[in-house]
Amino acid sequence: MIGASKRILWVDDEIDLLRPHLLFLQQRGYHVDAISNGDDALALLREKPYDLVLLDEQMPGISGLEVLGVLRREDPHARVVMVTKSEEDGTMTEAIGRRVDGYLVKPTSPRQVLSVVTRILEGPAMQQQRAAQDFAGRYPTLLLLRQEARSAGEFTSLYEELVDWHVRLEASGEKGLLDSVASLMTELRRDFGGWMRQHYPRWVRELEEGPLLSVNVVRERLLPLLGEDPVFFVVLDCMRLDQWRVISPLLAPHFEIEESLYFSILPTATPYARNALFSGQYPGQIARDYPRWWNLSDDEGSLNAFEDDLLRRQLRRLTGRDVPVHYEKVFSDRDEEQVRTRLRSGLKKAGVVVAMVFNFVDLMTHGRSESPILMEVGKDEAALRDLTRSWFERSTLLSVLKEAAAQGHHVLFTTDHGSILCQRPTTVFARKDATQNLRYKFGGNLRAGEPTSVFTTNDQKDLGFPAGKLGTTYLLAMEDFFFVYPTKLREYQARYRNSFLHGGISPEEVVVPLAHLKPRPR
Repeated sequence: MIGASKRILWVDDEIDLLRPHLLFLQQRGYHVDAISNGDDALALLREKPYDLVLLDEQMPGISGLEVLGVLRREDPHARVVMVTKSEEDGTMTEAIGRRVDGYLVKPTSPRQVLSVVTRILEGPAMQQQRAAQDFAGRYPTLLLLRQEARSAGEFTSLYEELVDWHVRLEASGEKGLLDSVASLMTELRRDFGGWMRQHYPRWVRELEEGPLLSVNVVRERLLPLLGEDPVFFVVLDCMRLDQWRVISPLLAPHFEIEESLYFSILPTATPYARNALFSGQYPGQIARDYPRWWNLSDDEGSLNAFEDDLLRRQLRRLTGRDVPVHYEKVFSDRDEEQVRTRLRSGLKKAGVVVAMVFNFVDLMTHGRSESPILMEVGKDEAALRDLTRSWFERSTLLSVLKEAAAQGHHVLFTTDHGSILCQRPTTVFARKDATQNLRYKFGGNLRAGEPTSVFTTNDQKDLGFPAGKLGTTYLLAMEDFFFVYPTKLREYQARYRNSFLHGGISPEEVVVPLAHLKPRPR
């Protein structure tokens, strides 16, 4: 029986009238003790533990709410269901404010009571069991979908479902099946990398129609939102789909969320992917049109110094007019008040696009490789999700979005690229002029020790890049590989294995969330 060994204390001054209810719970395996007043209930609770307390709100002597107040001080984690004859909002509000786990209004049927008791005491176990059964039933179909994936839509749908399974199984405590999800994801990465290697150069050359790419996000998704009212364009740097999945519920009370996915351009790194978002252009086009803004250095900061100007010029190309842009790049939540003050000033312009870049997730991802503490608390995908949600709950970003919703402003919320937990080193042979990135490298006479682990090209047009030096080779790591030099093999393996990196080709880096947030009526 599902309730076996669970102990319930029912406190009610009319307990004799509730015998059918007590018997109904006992028949389903619950141990139920009944008591008729609050003082005796508190004495009993101090003697032995109970899994749940059903507490009458109106009793002679000490009331149910008073019992609840004492109980919360003595045992903050006790699970309590308040039972009352009163339907007044004030009673319910006070009970909920004191963190009751459930609320019943008399008269109640035995099945209503059982429903609440089962949800509280058996809910987690039932969710775990249900998740396991659902995944087991879906698993053969997922295998087939992986084998048959041939298009952007098929790869995207399968990746999205695997992410959702990982989040759901982890949340329900069914960790035994996560290995099966991981195995499917490993196979998907391998297939996805080979498919991208074949099709991406054709998308860049516009030889075949591909998915929505970074260069088209503003044109396809932001442009239709422009009008007389301000619009927010918010980029949370380096956000994976699973991170979006755990922060989006925090936005649901304030916005209706219209979610989709798009593909980051390659390399999936800030200087290229984010510039492509703001400019609507590939690196080669940016270098051609704005040569003073672009160089072939490896300095990410210098390459992203003109995002606001790139967005203004793209909007001018698309609309034929100058669209006002207010731009903010936020590195720290310590500057929240200053950011919000500047925003209020910027919002005074009619039809303004408020473009905001938040760097916390990217800083956390990079800092994790350098910090043993961050590496420990963010040791895997689930831990990274938890860290992201914990930050987001208290962030300037959420504060800004809540204020935008309150004022009725629409928001296009996205990222520039994701990241992948890298486990496997692959040797690269390079000269000193090669770039230093761990997931992509450019330079003369570059060569990978394991060719199947990388996307390799000598033609910059395959990536939409400006012309490089003669003999330049472009390498992008696929799946969960990261580059190591043969002379620093052990050092790099020890330092970067199990790190979240980006710049290469994997669903986690390429397939990223894009959401239109529509403010809910107040």
